[in-house]
Amino acid sequence: MVKVSLHTKILGLTLSLSFLLILLLTSYYTYMNGKQIVEERGRLALELSKAISLMPSIIDAFELEEPSASIQPIVEEIRQKTGAEFIVVGNREGIRYSHPNESEIGKRMIGGDSKRAIEDGEYYISEARGSLGLSMRGKSPIFDENGDIIGVVSVGYLVEDIEKQIFKIISKELVISLIALVTSIIGSYLLSKSIRKDTLGLEPYEIANLYKEKNAVLHSVQEGILSVDSKGMIASMNQRAKSLLGISGSVRHSKIDGLFPSSPLYEVLKTGEPQFDKEMTWKEKTIIVSCTPILDEKNVTGVVASFREKTEIEQMINTLSEMKTYSEELRAQTHEFTNKLYALSGLLQLGEYEEAIKMIQGETSELEFQNQIVFKQIKDTKVQVILLGKLGKASEKKVIFEVEAQSYIDKLPEHINLSQLTLILGNIIDNAFEAVYGTNLPIIKFFATDLGEDIIFEVSDNGNGISDEDMPLLFERGFTSKEGENPRGYGLSNANRTVNELGGIIEVQNGKENTVFTVYLPKKPLGGEER
Repeated sequence: MVKVSLHTKILGLTLSLSFLLILLLTSYYTYMNGKQIVEERGRLALELSKAISLMPSIIDAFELEEPSASIQPIVEEIRQKTGAEFIVVGNREGIRYSHPNESEIGKRMIGGDSKRAIEDGEYYISEARGSLGLSMRGKSPIFDENGDIIGVVSVGYLVEDIEKQIFKIISKELVISLIALVTSIIGSYLLSKSIRKDTLGLEPYEIANLYKEKNAVLHSVQEGILSVDSKGMIASMNQRAKSLLGISGSVRHSKIDGLFPSSPLYEVLKTGEPQFDKEMTWKEKTIIVSCTPILDEKNVTGVVASFREKTEIEQMINTLSEMKTYSEELRAQTHEFTNKLYALSGLLQLGEYEEAIKMIQGETSELEFQNQIVFKQIKDTKVQVILLGKLGKASEKKVIFEVEAQSYIDKLPEHINLSQLTLILGNIIDNAFEAVYGTNLPIIKFFATDLGEDIIFEVSDNGNGISDEDMPLLFERGFTSKEGENPRGYGLSNANRTVNELGGIIEVQNGKENTVFTVYLPKKPLGGEER
């Protein structure tokens, strides 16, 4: 399919409409003017014929022996002054008493349209062909003192002269129409040129493609993106931006104030200088904002802002840190088993076979019990990975880590990923390890179930518990009851934030013998069906 340029479309459409409109208007006004001229000439001829038929000098002349001698001079003078083509006065028999051509006087009137005036005494307008040609005529009867019809007056204008007058008017209208057409051509050209400049020389289908591409890019990136105009009104915002800012529904053409930290946007609007990686706090979230001006020649017409949550970066760092910790814990577990193998080798070399068998049976029974629960009752690989790492850590730190026999979960829903699960379970279990540090018999218990609408994880420890003063601050960012140079107070805060993002909750029970953290995660994601 051939694509016609916008320039051609505008010129073609505008010229076609202009030409059609000018043609219709010219035809209409030509018709109306022609009709009006014809009617005016007809009325003028009739009124003039009436006036002459009522003149006493004309009526009295009919009593004379030679009426034409008196009538011809009077009528001819009137004809010349009024511009009529002819004025003919005739008797009841239709014999002329006056005529522009004197040789026609005394002859019978031609046209055959005088009967109504002579016989019926009517005043009327007619069109007939006479000695001078086709003409528009006004007919009036002449009455004597007794009211008898004694003759007729015929005043006429040649149709040819009327057509010439109409043609003159048409010529003027055509000139005006031509000027209007040329003006519309120039206007169409300037309009198309202006529109092409406004669209940066792009055709409509190119603009449509760019718009589709922009939307696709806007909603595919993981950063929040929004744009505002020169007045601070929102022009566009992608779904990620709405999610980060907690906005639902359309906010287009809304003021940016109150929806986003607007100070950097107004600063860029004012200065025209871009800003990059500016850290800001908005509704308890730390975001990294970059702003770029939208320039139109030398003027700033708007600003595009891209932003991301700082905690996302921290989450990635935390996840990497957890993975590193698991790697180190597995290395420690390997080291511990290597030592046990050396001990087993020594027992075998010394012939202490019974001791070796007892050692193997002790290790095997413990591992079989734990592995049966982890691999047969915990069927989600992500949870298995976390538990295996923590079991190794517990073995190294001489902490009893029990996965309760009643635990059972199937594969977790897809919206709960490994990174989120690591932040939740990893931080809560690590907190339990720290809580039991220094106790005589450190015990940590883990329980999991997916019965009902929620997935439930429960971690309990027999540590020193949590003080009543610390309970309200437990999930505050940066709060810690531990001492040390390394940054603390982020683990439980990150876990709580991640649980909230998944639409769940964390409950804490602070008993005398055990502290229990219970995590409830809904199986269905927020705002959608389970995938």
